[in-house]
Amino acid sequence: MKLPLFPLQSIFFPGETVPLHIFEERYKQLIHDCREDAITFGIPVYINKTIEYGTEVQLVEVVNTYEGGELDVVCVARQVFKVLTFDNEMEGKLYAGGIVEFLESDNDAALDFREEVFEKMKELYDLMAVQFPPIAFDQFNSYAFAHKMGLSFEQEYELLKLTNETQRLHYIAQHLDTTIAVLEQINKTKAVIEMNGHFKNFDPLDFKDFTVN
Repeated sequence: MKLPLFPLQSIFFPGETVPLHIFEERYKQLIHDCREDAITFGIPVYINKTIEYGTEVQLVEVVNTYEGGELDVVCVARQVFKVLTFDNEMEGKLYAGGIVEFLESDNDAALDFREEVFEKMKELYDLMAVQFPPIAFDQFNSYAFAHKMGLSFEQEYELLKLTNETQRLHYIAQHLDTTIAVLEQINKTKAVIEMNGHFKNFDPLDFKDFTVN
């Protein structure tokens, strides 16, 4: 499928709200075409000086239009795709485009495993003393906390490329296990540091048990 492309060094997951500030002429033209022709466009991820995967997005609303023609827009992310070809300009347009292949996604995962990962996520937030987002379990999937659990940019990109929900949850669970273990150790270390310098009761030693060589 031929799709207009707006490469960014950002990652957007399906279902995510995508706020964009548009100031370049080519992307003003793109937003105009989205409004006039109800087309979607793709945001391929610029990483390691390449673009290979990205997410299709659909324009939802133009929030602000400035005197200079700049725009604030809100889009919603839809499907993940692989970039097959890339052209700096689509025919007759200022903006880029290319042929993409949408990835088939298996969104099924066992209920008990989803619950396990959800509880791990709560444990992480408790350890960080951060308020848990108002997300009910029935709204939880592998993308719900993708930007909210400390994944690096590279890790988010790896998550984006996974096409199976169970695999995505396993990836997240592994990250949570590692992060929780680190935070627990940090909290133990913090407790030891905070105790240092306090008056303590020491049990007297029984010198009869000592031997001197």
